[in-house]
Amino acid sequence: MKLLKDILYRVRLEQVVGSTNVAVERIAFDSRNVAPFTAFVATRGTQVDGHDYITKAVEGGANAIICEVLPTEQKEGVTYVRVADAASTLGIMAANFFDLPAKQLKLVGITGTNGKTSVATLLFRLFRALGHKCGLISTVEIRIGTRTIPSTHTTPDAVRLNELLAEMISDGVTYCFMEVSSHSVVQERIAGLRFTAGVFTNITHDHLDYHGSFAEYIKAKKRFFDQLPSDAFALVNADDANGSVMLQNTKASKHSFGVRSMADHRARIIENQLTGLHLNIDGHDMYSRLIGEFNASNLLAVYTTAILLGEAPINVLTALSDLQPPVGRFQVVRSTGGVVGIVDYAHTPDALKNVLSTINDVCSENGNVITVVGCGGDRDRAKRPVMARIATELSSHIVLTSDNPRTEEPMAILNEMREGVAEGDRDRVWVNSDRREAIRQAVGMAKPGDVVLLAGKGHETYQEINGVKHPFDDVAVLKETLELLHK
Repeated sequence: MKLLKDILYRVRLEQVVGSTNVAVERIAFDSRNVAPFTAFVATRGTQVDGHDYITKAVEGGANAIICEVLPTEQKEGVTYVRVADAASTLGIMAANFFDLPAKQLKLVGITGTNGKTSVATLLFRLFRALGHKCGLISTVEIRIGTRTIPSTHTTPDAVRLNELLAEMISDGVTYCFMEVSSHSVVQERIAGLRFTAGVFTNITHDHLDYHGSFAEYIKAKKRFFDQLPSDAFALVNADDANGSVMLQNTKASKHSFGVRSMADHRARIIENQLTGLHLNIDGHDMYSRLIGEFNASNLLAVYTTAILLGEAPINVLTALSDLQPPVGRFQVVRSTGGVVGIVDYAHTPDALKNVLSTINDVCSENGNVITVVGCGGDRDRAKRPVMARIATELSSHIVLTSDNPRTEEPMAILNEMREGVAEGDRDRVWVNSDRREAIRQAVGMAKPGDVVLLAGKGHETYQEINGVKHPFDDVAVLKETLELLHK
């Protein structure tokens, strides 16, 4: 239990009606989570305005209301606090309520369009291998030491985020590696957190349905680095032109890594094969089970972060060489019949291009690349024809299929994708809205030496259709189909 005045520390107050010397047992921004002695924060979402639920929160037992506009009807015994920005206030209050957990460990945030999950997960595994007790907050999973918690968002809401960090402190965690999405920055989910470091992987066109323009998307990523404290470090990918943009206004110390560009820390690809990478990083040779230039960049980001956190280069390189790729990130599934399957989360044009370019680089001379790909419903429609065009340009055969259609009609999504296929390439493109059948169709086309790529869903174990998540695991379906058709 905390006093309201204590959890309002560092919050800029516009107006207070009532006493802040009242006890608070929980913070909530969803009126359904309100109980007696709750401080209810009325945040404005994209679809729901918390101000519309103030009365319900008071009826549920809230004894403090924090909002941007005071309600006309105010209940006696309830404290009302007006603030300029309820979303950022929620983050600060959550941090205060859980005793500023981000200040009690080393919190490293990773942001970018592609590579966030891989870099965060590899850092978690690396630091565990180096003997540290670690936490992970990622798209795939949340880890507190050896405990695993299912993940529902790339970056949780501010209350849950601080609660998780507090659990990590209680469990003796000293490092936490966390994905930071552009949505979480704009929605102030990370307000009130103190980061030890920020890492930028890259930025390409994505989430324009939410941000409205690429410029706004860049601005969202940049805000994360603008907010880093002076005793933190900012590490950016020099191979991405926007890496230098991220550093423009940051107070943190500035560092860079690159595979193709001059940078503070560099990697050179010596060999890139389906068995893994042979790299030279800062003059040291290392071998990795990960594949492709994009993974060389991810490994370099992980190496550099570890060095900047004070780890010895030789220890880092030794541990890195033993790490497996995260689930659903260029995950290789081999058949006894000589066909190779790959599952990857590539759901943006740039990610799909990187994955397919890598496969073409390592594929056998006579092997075909067969790609199964779709696009999510209720998301950025502009990338649909682009994804199909990239798949067509870099694959021998393509099967367009459903990803997570959500509330959209699957064939409507696939028809928009087909617009990106040139007339002369349509005889190499099939459309099958049933994802399981599409995978079977692609595997059925394959012969020994061919590679079948399932792109878009990666680690996900469901397919979302009209608000219902149906069990579906690309890796499991691929293994089952390869076993059936290519023993």
